[in-house]
Amino acid sequence: MGKKLVMAQKRGETRALCLGVVMVLCAVISYYILGTTMLPLYQKSIWTQKVTCQLIETNIRDQEKLEGKRVPQYPCLWVNVSAMGQWAVLYHTEDTWDQNQQCSYIPGSLDNYQAARADVEKVRAKFQEHQVFYCFSTMQENDTRVLYKRLYEPQALLSSLFWPTFLLTCGLIIIAMVKINQSLSILAAQK
Repeated sequence: MGKKLVMAQKRGETRALCLGVVMVLCAVISYYILGTTMLPLYQKSIWTQKVTCQLIETNIRDQEKLEGKRVPQYPCLWVNVSAMGQWAVLYHTEDTWDQNQQCSYIPGSLDNYQAARADVEKVRAKFQEHQVFYCFSTMQENDTRVLYKRLYEPQALLSSLFWPTFLLTCGLIIIAMVKINQSLSILAAQK
Protein backbone atom coordinates (compact mmCIF):
# COMPACT_ATOMS: atom_id res chain seq x y z
CA MET A 1 0.00 0.00 0.00
CA GLY A 2 2.79 2.45 0.91
CA LYS A 3 4.70 1.70 -2.29
CA LYS A 4 1.61 2.44 -4.45
CA LEU A 5 1.05 5.71 -2.60
CA VAL A 6 4.66 6.80 -3.16
CA MET A 7 4.42 5.95 -6.90
CA ALA A 8 1.14 7.88 -7.23
CA GLN A 9 2.71 10.86 -5.48
CA LYS A 10 5.71 10.79 -7.82
CA ARG A 11 3.45 10.65 -10.90
CA GLY A 12 1.38 13.54 -9.55
CA GLU A 13 4.49 15.55 -8.73
CA THR A 14 5.90 14.93 -12.19
CA ARG A 15 2.66 16.04 -13.85
CA ALA A 16 2.41 19.14 -11.67
CA LEU A 17 6.05 19.99 -12.36
CA CYS A 18 5.48 19.60 -16.12
CA LEU A 19 2.39 21.81 -15.90
CA GLY A 20 4.35 24.51 -14.09
CA VAL A 21 7.22 24.37 -16.59
CA VAL A 22 4.81 24.53 -19.56
CA MET A 23 3.06 27.54 -18.02
CA VAL A 24 6.39 29.33 -17.53
CA LEU A 25 7.45 28.53 -21.11
CA CYS A 26 4.12 29.81 -22.50
CA ALA A 27 4.56 33.02 -20.51
CA VAL A 28 8.10 33.50 -21.85
CA ILE A 29 6.90 32.95 -25.43
CA SER A 30 4.04 35.41 -24.89
CA TYR A 31 6.43 38.01 -23.49
CA TYR A 32 8.67 37.55 -26.52
CA ILE A 33 5.78 37.96 -28.98
CA LEU A 34 4.48 41.05 -27.19
CA GLY A 35 7.97 42.47 -26.93
CA THR A 36 8.59 42.14 -30.66
CA THR A 37 5.15 43.22 -31.92
CA MET A 38 3.30 45.54 -29.56
CA LEU A 39 6.07 47.19 -27.56
CA PRO A 40 7.84 48.74 -30.59
CA LEU A 41 4.51 50.14 -31.82
CA TYR A 42 3.88 51.66 -28.40
CA GLN A 43 7.38 53.17 -28.29
CA LYS A 44 7.12 54.59 -31.83
CA SER A 45 3.76 56.25 -31.22
CA ILE A 46 4.07 60.03 -31.54
CA TRP A 47 0.51 60.71 -30.34
CA THR A 48 1.32 61.43 -26.71
CA GLN A 49 -0.18 64.83 -25.92
CA LYS A 50 -3.81 64.77 -24.75
CA VAL A 51 -5.59 67.99 -25.79
CA THR A 52 -9.13 69.31 -25.91
CA CYS A 53 -10.71 69.35 -29.34
CA GLN A 54 -13.69 71.42 -30.38
CA LEU A 55 -15.76 70.35 -33.37
CA ILE A 56 -15.78 72.78 -36.31
CA GLU A 57 -17.50 70.75 -39.04
CA THR A 58 -18.34 67.22 -40.15
CA ASN A 59 -18.94 66.16 -43.74
CA ILE A 60 -19.75 62.80 -45.25
CA ARG A 61 -17.83 62.34 -48.46
CA ASP A 62 -19.54 60.12 -50.97
CA GLN A 63 -18.36 59.09 -54.38
CA GLU A 64 -20.94 61.37 -56.00
CA LYS A 65 -19.81 64.53 -54.17
CA LEU A 66 -16.16 64.38 -55.20
CA GLU A 67 -16.35 63.82 -58.94
CA GLY A 68 -13.06 63.99 -60.74
CA LYS A 69 -11.04 63.08 -57.65
CA ARG A 70 -9.94 59.61 -56.66
CA VAL A 71 -12.22 58.71 -53.75
CA PRO A 72 -13.01 55.44 -51.97
CA GLN A 73 -16.00 53.25 -52.81
CA TYR A 74 -17.48 53.81 -49.35
CA PRO A 75 -18.80 56.80 -47.44
CA CYS A 76 -16.19 58.40 -45.25
CA LEU A 77 -16.50 60.97 -42.52
CA TRP A 78 -14.38 64.13 -42.62
CA VAL A 79 -14.07 65.95 -39.29
CA ASN A 80 -12.40 69.31 -38.72
CA VAL A 81 -11.60 70.36 -35.17
CA SER A 82 -9.89 73.14 -33.33
CA ALA A 83 -7.04 71.80 -31.20
CA MET A 84 -4.39 73.83 -29.41
CA GLY A 85 -5.72 77.01 -31.01
CA GLN A 86 -5.37 75.83 -34.60
CA TRP A 87 -7.42 74.00 -37.20
CA ALA A 88 -6.77 70.26 -37.49
CA VAL A 89 -8.18 67.14 -39.12
CA LEU A 90 -9.38 64.45 -36.73
CA TYR A 91 -8.52 60.82 -37.50
CA HIS A 92 -10.10 57.93 -35.63
CA THR A 93 -6.90 55.91 -34.99
CA GLU A 94 -3.33 55.67 -36.25
CA ASP A 95 -4.44 53.16 -38.87
CA THR A 96 -7.06 55.50 -40.33
CA TRP A 97 -4.34 57.87 -41.52
CA ASP A 98 -2.47 54.97 -43.14
CA GLN A 99 -5.57 53.58 -44.88
CA ASN A 100 -6.98 56.80 -46.33
CA GLN A 101 -5.85 60.35 -45.65
CA GLN A 102 -9.14 61.76 -46.97
CA CYS A 103 -11.24 60.13 -44.24
CA SER A 104 -11.47 60.84 -40.54
CA TYR A 105 -13.50 57.70 -39.91
CA ILE A 106 -13.77 54.60 -42.10
CA PRO A 107 -16.73 52.29 -41.39
CA GLY A 108 -15.99 48.78 -40.18
CA SER A 109 -18.02 46.87 -42.78
CA LEU A 110 -17.48 48.00 -46.35
CA ASP A 111 -19.45 45.22 -48.06
CA ASN A 112 -22.86 46.87 -47.82
CA TYR A 113 -22.90 50.54 -48.80
CA GLN A 114 -26.15 51.34 -46.97
CA ALA A 115 -24.92 49.76 -43.71
CA ALA A 116 -21.63 51.63 -44.01
CA ARG A 117 -23.53 54.88 -44.62
CA ALA A 118 -25.69 54.25 -41.52
CA ASP A 119 -22.55 53.60 -39.45
CA VAL A 120 -20.97 56.85 -40.63
CA GLU A 121 -24.20 58.75 -39.87
CA LYS A 122 -24.19 57.40 -36.29
CA VAL A 123 -20.61 58.48 -35.72
CA ARG A 124 -21.35 61.91 -37.22
CA ALA A 125 -24.36 62.32 -34.91
CA LYS A 126 -22.21 61.46 -31.87
CA PHE A 127 -19.64 64.06 -32.85
CA GLN A 128 -22.34 66.68 -33.32
CA GLU A 129 -23.86 65.74 -29.95
CA HIS A 130 -20.54 66.10 -28.10
CA GLN A 131 -18.92 69.20 -29.55
CA VAL A 132 -15.96 69.25 -27.12
CA PHE A 133 -13.92 66.10 -26.41
CA TYR A 134 -10.38 64.93 -25.73
CA CYS A 135 -8.09 63.96 -28.58
CA PHE A 136 -4.39 63.17 -29.02
CA SER A 137 -1.84 65.36 -30.74
CA THR A 138 1.82 65.13 -31.60
CA MET A 139 4.37 67.41 -30.01
CA GLN A 140 5.04 69.06 -33.39
CA GLU A 141 3.56 72.54 -33.72
CA ASN A 142 2.84 72.53 -37.46
CA ASP A 143 1.11 69.14 -37.56
CA THR A 144 -2.55 69.50 -38.57
CA ARG A 145 -3.58 65.97 -37.56
CA VAL A 146 -5.09 64.79 -34.29
CA LEU A 147 -6.34 61.37 -33.18
CA TYR A 148 -9.59 60.53 -31.49
CA LYS A 149 -8.33 57.24 -30.03
CA ARG A 150 -4.85 55.77 -29.68
CA LEU A 151 -4.41 52.10 -30.52
CA TYR A 152 -1.12 51.79 -28.70
CA GLU A 153 -1.70 53.34 -25.29
CA PRO A 154 -0.34 52.35 -21.86
CA GLN A 155 -3.60 50.70 -20.75
CA ALA A 156 -3.63 48.44 -23.81
CA LEU A 157 -0.03 47.45 -23.17
CA LEU A 158 -0.73 46.64 -19.52
CA SER A 159 -3.88 44.66 -20.30
CA SER A 160 -2.02 42.58 -22.89
CA LEU A 161 0.69 41.80 -20.33
CA PHE A 162 -1.83 40.54 -17.76
CA TRP A 163 -2.23 36.93 -19.00
CA PRO A 164 1.47 36.20 -19.55
CA THR A 165 2.19 37.56 -16.05
CA PHE A 166 -0.62 35.42 -14.64
CA LEU A 167 0.77 32.32 -16.38
CA LEU A 168 4.30 33.02 -15.18
CA THR A 169 3.19 33.59 -11.58
CA CYS A 170 0.99 30.49 -11.43
CA GLY A 171 3.66 28.33 -13.08
CA LEU A 172 6.32 29.47 -10.60
CA ILE A 173 3.93 28.88 -7.68
CA ILE A 174 3.18 25.33 -8.90
CA ILE A 175 6.89 24.57 -9.31
CA ALA A 176 7.66 25.99 -5.85
CA MET A 177 4.84 23.99 -4.24
CA VAL A 178 6.09 20.73 -5.81
CA LYS A 179 9.66 21.39 -4.69
CA ILE A 180 8.52 22.27 -1.15
CA ASN A 181 6.40 19.10 -1.07
CA GLN A 182 9.37 17.01 -2.23
CA SER A 183 11.69 18.48 0.38
CA LEU A 184 9.11 17.98 3.14
CA SER A 185 8.64 14.37 2.03
CA ILE A 186 12.40 13.79 2.22
CA LEU A 187 12.53 15.32 5.71
CA ALA A 188 9.59 13.18 6.86
CA ALA A 189 11.20 10.04 5.45
CA GLN A 190 14.49 10.75 7.24
CA LYS A 191 12.75 10.93 10.61
